[in-house]
Amino acid sequence: MEFIKQFIQTTGFADFLSNNTEAIKTVIMYIVIGILVYLGVVKKFEPLLLIPIAFGMLLANLPGAELYHADLFIKEDGSDFVLQEVIKNGNLIDFLYLGVKLGIYPSLIFMGVGAMTDFSALIANPISLMMGAGAQLGVFVAFTGALLIGFTPEAAASIGIIGGADGPTAILVTKILAPVLLGAIAIAAYSYMALIPIIQPPFMKLLTTKKERSVVMKTLRPVSKLELVAFPIVVTLVVTFVVPDAAPLIGFLMLGNLFNVTGVTERLSKTAANELINICTIFLGVSVGATASAETFLTKETLSIVFLGLAAFCFSTMGGLLTGKLLYLITGGKINPLIGSAGVSAVPMAARVSQVVGQKENPGNFLLMHAMGPNVAGVIGSAVAAGVFLSLYA
Repeated sequence: MEFIKQFIQTTGFADFLSNNTEAIKTVIMYIVIGILVYLGVVKKFEPLLLIPIAFGMLLANLPGAELYHADLFIKEDGSDFVLQEVIKNGNLIDFLYLGVKLGIYPSLIFMGVGAMTDFSALIANPISLMMGAGAQLGVFVAFTGALLIGFTPEAAASIGIIGGADGPTAILVTKILAPVLLGAIAIAAYSYMALIPIIQPPFMKLLTTKKERSVVMKTLRPVSKLELVAFPIVVTLVVTFVVPDAAPLIGFLMLGNLFNVTGVTERLSKTAANELINICTIFLGVSVGATASAETFLTKETLSIVFLGLAAFCFSTMGGLLTGKLLYLITGGKINPLIGSAGVSAVPMAARVSQVVGQKENPGNFLLMHAMGPNVAGVIGSAVAAGVFLSLYA
């Protein structure tokens, strides 16, 4: 009998029932996990990331499992983590989390994104950069809002970057500036990215007229191979000279794109765009999800992050649309403002939303390739915004 009692005390059930308050929090976390799994599996909203994140949350909230130890990475005295301590005392997810803490996964994922991205629409129509820049409005609105309600500048910068609609960028900034908020910010960022087809159309119709939405844009000019090869090299040089802290993201984004466009590194391009990005996505999702324990996730700060993240997406959409309207006026009606909403970076979902809304107004309207210009410009813009915040607060 004594043996049975000792065994029962070592089970997760005993740990779960030992504290009623903690048990209630754990049940709430399981409900949140269930919602994320539902969104990923049933609604197919960003399933490649929501499912690993949700399961990472589940692993972090298993009573007694202790697969992730936040105290190894977040010190009360503000000092940095010690690798030897992680190796000596860490568990499985602690080791996986090193890829997040050291900034490895976000940069490698950006390389895969670069290998899958076609920048020809941006090269053929450089004015798209303005819409990508305009769509960063939400980043700075959310940053200001977070400061006003009491967040530190470091936390506010991490929350603001949600408006860039780029998960790896938000994770990279947060793990440096506000690691305790990593789980909440990552979940907010990817959840709102998944909801872009629901969030954006009302603003697109509110801020544009039927005439503007019906504009048929001319076919883009062909882009030479020289331009395609030179583009990632020039962008890397220009951006990193201006914002050196953006180098990890911009550099690997452009390296992946260079693999894609040269025509002589097909194997590297395919690896970056498939196997490597898939492996990093699994590790990133699980380890980031594991930071969302009941203790750190069920707080007032999380509710504020959810609200500010939504505001960031809305203002970023409006910023891109208003920049598109300005360009519509400047060009004498040659730019369809709808493509400005694609500047929020979520590739290629935001561009597809521009295409769908535009085609509803004019069935003969094909905006997808035009919208890809602001869309990929938004990727660059979010990385630059991240670099600015890191240079100011890291």
